Amino acid sequence: FKKADPSQFELLKVLGQGSFGKVFLVRKVIGADAGTLYAMKVLKKATLKVRDRMRTMKERDILVDVQHPFIVRLNYAFQTEGKVYLILDFLRGGDLFTRLSKEIMFTEEDVKFYLAELALALDHLHGLGIIYRDLKPENILLDASGHVALTDFGLSKESEHDQKTYSFCGTVEYMAPEVVNRRGHSQAADWWSYGVLMFEMLTGSLPFQGKDRKDTMNMILKAKLGMPQFLTPEAQSLLRQLFKRNPLNRLGAGDLGIEDIKKHPFFSTINWELLYKREIKPPFKPAAGRADDAFYFDPEFTSKTPQDSPAVPPSATCHQLFRGFSYVAPDIVEVETRGPAARAFPIRTTCILDEYEIKEEIGKGAYSSCRRCVNKADGKEYAVKIFEKPKKDPSEEMEILLRFGHHPNIVHLRDAYEAGKQVYIVMELMRGGELLDRILKHKCLSEREAGNIMYTLTSTIAFLHEEGVVHRDLKPSNIMYADDSGTPESLRIVDFGFAKQMRATNGLLMTPCYTANFVAPEVLKKQGYDAACDIWSLGVLLYTMLSGLTPFAVGPEDTPSVILKRIGEGKYSLVGGPWDTASDLAKVK
Repeated sequence: FKKADPSQFELLKVLGQGSFGKVFLVRKVIGADAGTLYAMKVLKKATLKVRDRMRTMKERDILVDVQHPFIVRLNYAFQTEGKVYLILDFLRGGDLFTRLSKEIMFTEEDVKFYLAELALALDHLHGLGIIYRDLKPENILLDASGHVALTDFGLSKESEHDQKTYSFCGTVEYMAPEVVNRRGHSQAADWWSYGVLMFEMLTGSLPFQGKDRKDTMNMILKAKLGMPQFLTPEAQSLLRQLFKRNPLNRLGAGDLGIEDIKKHPFFSTINWELLYKREIKPPFKPAAGRADDAFYFDPEFTSKTPQDSPAVPPSATCHQLFRGFSYVAPDIVEVETRGPAARAFPIRTTCILDEYEIKEEIGKGAYSSCRRCVNKADGKEYAVKIFEKPKKDPSEEMEILLRFGHHPNIVHLRDAYEAGKQVYIVMELMRGGELLDRILKHKCLSEREAGNIMYTLTSTIAFLHEEGVVHRDLKPSNIMYADDSGTPESLRIVDFGFAKQMRATNGLLMTPCYTANFVAPEVLKKQGYDAACDIWSLGVLLYTMLSGLTPFAVGPEDTPSVILKRIGEGKYSLVGGPWDTASDLAKVK
């Protein structure tokens, strides 16, 4: 397999910048993985001190050796005369707290999930003789599904089992006492940092934070921990056992290692086997449907123009130090195992007409119009929904599509543009037309076909309800076919203009766990009411498919008040016409 080099990657965005170099969002432009997005860490050899160069080689070595579901994956490593490059998985969820803590209401149960995945990642490193030493929120990323991935191994240290290391590194607030006093530390230091992280996740503040670095270090060595009483007894117990100043007494440091942590009552509800297999659903799925969107990364960096500046020539000793640096992940070498990735797209402020030809109108609603459009680059057809922002803010609809457009029966979002007062949302074109057209064409549908359609729609609505989303506008004109096959698989729910996500009173999104445990009854009642409306709408839809009629409106002269009266009385007919041949099962449903 051809060795990688910088020319094979297109720079898209700056994701971060540190003392050692920059991290870019890049797209691979050639090879079997062309189109795939990666995070590219670029380090200038000349600006790296010898110690830093060793650190970079260490990170490369650790990432090559480590293959784990909750540790970021290295895909390529290579160097040029002046720089070294690490090509890592792009984890579009961003780091765990910098963004999500500002947007999501987490519960102790939610936090438990992240801590459990982290514990497995740390244990794996410890099993390889690696001390992580830099556990902090910025180094814990989320993938597109919401699972954690540990990253940034520049400070990690490989150690012989039970051997201590004496270097002073890491972020001071997360340092264990034995790291602060430089008496030598082992893998037990990571479990102290894990405790700091747990405390911060549960309370929103750090356990030991003084007025300056020296004061903080003094507190770590001597201060009594103030335990918030709103934490459960199990959480308090685990924190106390992690915050043992003698590392020999710290949970996780004994002969049983992580088994002691797994057995702690705080984790009693975790199925560790399913967790490792990534079969436990994360509390939150980041809104990252735009494949190259850096929504969850710091705008201080993402607003910068991506530029890989020329490097100062390094000294001759650099070349010797980075000998053997190049690397290609095994499954990229086996090119058959990976096909080209789907095209990525950002939110754009450029003119949509630069990339699309906008054609005839294909639909019109109260707040938007829909037109056919053609991508100039590949000639493919799409639909573009055009909003006038003063009339309707489409941000909620866009976020729902970003979070859940991966579902096979929800319309897929491709591009989004903003130009002045207008917002353009480009999505897949529904070539098969509306479900309503199909009903009108056939007058009514067979029970088999109606049943298959109902199964698809009901499972899709159940998925949305589980995620705290209610649609509130299910009707045949909002259900369309992606192609002319007329199969249930080609069905898409297309209009989320009235849809809502569950939010707390402070506007933050709520996880399903938060909703179930902490939401006021009247809010739950409203959510239940909205969900019930979706179920009612499915019932009306089934009636319409089987009879070709609507249950409560029987003629064009019916006024809204007459229809509402019939709905209130629950009066509808199941006799005559198609109902005479309908099965009892269909009528009961």
